[in-house]
Amino acid sequence: MTQQLVNSFSNRSFRVAVITSHALGDTLLLMVIVRNLLDHGAQVVVFGRAAWALRGWFPDVDIRAVPDEAVLRDTLAPFDVVLQMHDHQPVRNLPAFHETVRILDPLTADIWNRPMVMRFTDFCRAEFGFTEVGTGNGLVPRTGLQHRRYGRRVVIHPEASTSDKRWLPHRFLRLARHLERRGYDVAFVMAPEELSRWDTLLLSRFAVHTFSNLDGLAGWLYESGWFIGNDSGVGHLAANLGVPTLSLFRRRAVAQRWRPAWGNAQVVLPWQWLPGALLKERFWRETLTCSRVLSAFARMTRA
Repeated sequence: MTQQLVNSFSNRSFRVAVITSHALGDTLLLMVIVRNLLDHGAQVVVFGRAAWALRGWFPDVDIRAVPDEAVLRDTLAPFDVVLQMHDHQPVRNLPAFHETVRILDPLTADIWNRPMVMRFTDFCRAEFGFTEVGTGNGLVPRTGLQHRRYGRRVVIHPEASTSDKRWLPHRFLRLARHLERRGYDVAFVMAPEELSRWDTLLLSRFAVHTFSNLDGLAGWLYESGWFIGNDSGVGHLAANLGVPTLSLFRRRAVAQRWRPAWGNAQVVLPWQWLPGALLKERFWRETLTCSRVLSAFARMTRA
């Protein structure tokens, strides 16, 4: 089937529908495949919630909302192939709506544990026969914004999609105090529904910003000087915007696979003295100290 797609791509204008994940980080990574397809002359339409919210940052890409299931089959019918990151979302049982579907979730299993952006570029080579591929996703800054305009502003994102990715709240607060003493303007960012998990001490001590949409968040991040946060989609967005980014990860193997793929993006890990993945996962918050994060941030600023 792969050779069939390669032949189809070389013989005529190829039409591809890309259905992105609900997750922001996965969406930004998947746009690497979109960029390579467009650069090789394919006709591409992207469907996705996060992609739709950021459509102004991808001005040359046809991005649409995910269609309702009632019209999904007719919407996808003109395309030669449909790509989706996961088999369970945003469309369940996607092969029932199109005869040529590629679910990309198997790419997350890789014996060499390469970064996901490399796996996506290799997919473009193998699946479509591209000899030249790039790791950029084509994100373009909106007009009127000034990159890193507020160079002393450090954005801290203390949240993540799941609780096992969140560092200890009191350590985020301690980190913010240390950065403030070093002359930085510290600003926390989180979604409105995440505020209830944070005590009034943090919410009253530091500026906490919330955004109703990803477009507003992206513009604010773009003008910020630095970013520190858990393994999350917001970290991917900050790095994609060219903001120096420090991401807190639980384990080295996870960081190697899912770290942000662009710009000055650094990773800080817990102390590795605990044996085995299970103990590292369980106690990573305690073994990732505030001083370790501060040291990593200092190295990033020097870079």
